[in-house]
Amino acid sequence: MNTNSRVLTVRSRAPLRLGLAGGGTDLSPYCDMYGGAVLNCTIDRYAYAFITPRTDQKVVLRAGDLQTEEAHDAVPKIDPACGLRLHRGVYNRIVNEYCGGVPLAITVSTTVDAPPGSGLGSSSALVVALVEAFRKYLELPLGRYDVAHLAFEIERLDLRLAGGKQDQYAAAFGGVNFIEFLTNDRAIVNPLRLNDDVLNEVEASLLVCFTGVSRDSEMIITEQTASIRADNSMAVEALHQLKTDAIDMKRTLLMGDIGGMAEILAHSWAAKKRTASMIATAPIDKLCEIALAHGALAGKVSGAGGGGFMMFIVPPDDRLRVIHALNAGGGRAAPVHLTLKGSETWIAPHSI
Repeated sequence: MNTNSRVLTVRSRAPLRLGLAGGGTDLSPYCDMYGGAVLNCTIDRYAYAFITPRTDQKVVLRAGDLQTEEAHDAVPKIDPACGLRLHRGVYNRIVNEYCGGVPLAITVSTTVDAPPGSGLGSSSALVVALVEAFRKYLELPLGRYDVAHLAFEIERLDLRLAGGKQDQYAAAFGGVNFIEFLTNDRAIVNPLRLNDDVLNEVEASLLVCFTGVSRDSEMIITEQTASIRADNSMAVEALHQLKTDAIDMKRTLLMGDIGGMAEILAHSWAAKKRTASMIATAPIDKLCEIALAHGALAGKVSGAGGGGFMMFIVPPDDRLRVIHALNAGGGRAAPVHLTLKGSETWIAPHSI
């Protein structure tokens, strides 16, 4: 840990993501049995984490966006079953694995640019931001794969939160990535190097729309997982299709074929709805109909489904018209900007 006598505030941020194709194939046991593949891109919305040392032997955890604060005695383990579970889970894992069980007297503060259950990978981005902040604060020798895998283990193994694997790697690496998930928790991140014309055209063709409903993805993911374990042919074949779509979407994206991307997105959305019963809802279907009626080429929910954010591919000339129509129809639509950087850390200038 940095032993500078001045009070050092470590800051970090990790980007949220849009899942372009393959979402669901990063779930166990599917990826363990068949191998998964996803295509995603990070956007200009972030999860932030800040760490400041304390002198009163307390651990203070704050989530600004949730208006929640907890104060604990500085102990090696804080009960992870309640409260700010992500904050507690990261603190517990770091203290026990990297500090030899010696507690840390610190304030950990976070904010996220999207509500919980957004479908933008916000929870996993927050865990990545927390791990990154601790990495910087304790000067831990962790690379991007290490940070992503540690964040995955904290969420899925330590806290037993349902979900897949793509969000942690998207947040850690950033940019546009084709990510393969293999047996034994192996992941291979393949960054796609798009020329500026393609990148700008893709960005100009995307918009996101908040449905107004933050969803709990656990029930959907539990149903998908149960279907895979039971070898439900419809669900498994739909996931096979989603993996094929990710491969095809990578090819069309590299070529800058926006129309081809929209075609894949449309039948990928149809396949995704076959993996669980609660993915599409009446409000989601309504917003899809509005967007398509006003010029959108295709759309789908981002994340597990049931609510959160939707994403649409639109001709750039029609984007503003689609945004206005979605907003009039009860959604909250806006353009989105792609980002190329993954998680970042820095020291607050006032503390240097």
